[in-house]
Amino acid sequence: MQKAVFLDRDGVINSDVGHYYIHKPEDFEFNDGVIEALLLLQAVGYVFVVISNQGGIAHGHFTVQDVEKVHEKLIHLMDENGINIKDIYFCPHHDRYEKCLCRKPDSINIEKAIGRFNIDIDKSFMIGDSLRDIQAAEKAGLRGIKIDSNQSLMTIVDQML
Repeated sequence: MQKAVFLDRDGVINSDVGHYYIHKPEDFEFNDGVIEALLLLQAVGYVFVVISNQGGIAHGHFTVQDVEKVHEKLIHLMDENGINIKDIYFCPHHDRYEKCLCRKPDSINIEKAIGRFNIDIDKSFMIGDSLRDIQAAEKAGLRGIKIDSNQSLMTIVDQML
């Protein structure tokens, strides 16, 4: 079994300062400390899975293809820095229009990744910047670590090591 870090995207991996929705690759910028923290965690055997709500799709602000382009950039930049992201799961829905199980605080996307990648939930956790991230983690049996939006992951990496 593998140990994993599940990561919210906007506000955790990338900066969302000045943007409510990050849907253009040119707006994607890593938060301070992300690369350094993930390299440290990867060196001790953690794998990474991104779990993100992308309700702007349901609102009609952008498309699935727009989100996928941002994810392509994220994966490319992570690869350039020697970090392997196992997969990215995102929910395109919003409660205003429909109820689903993939939108955090529900945990189906986390549970899919746990099964697919044979994740040991006792050695894994989720990092998020909202209560719904932590609730989703807990529903899946993971420990949740809440950070402030755009906080450097280096400030909490000791808790994870």
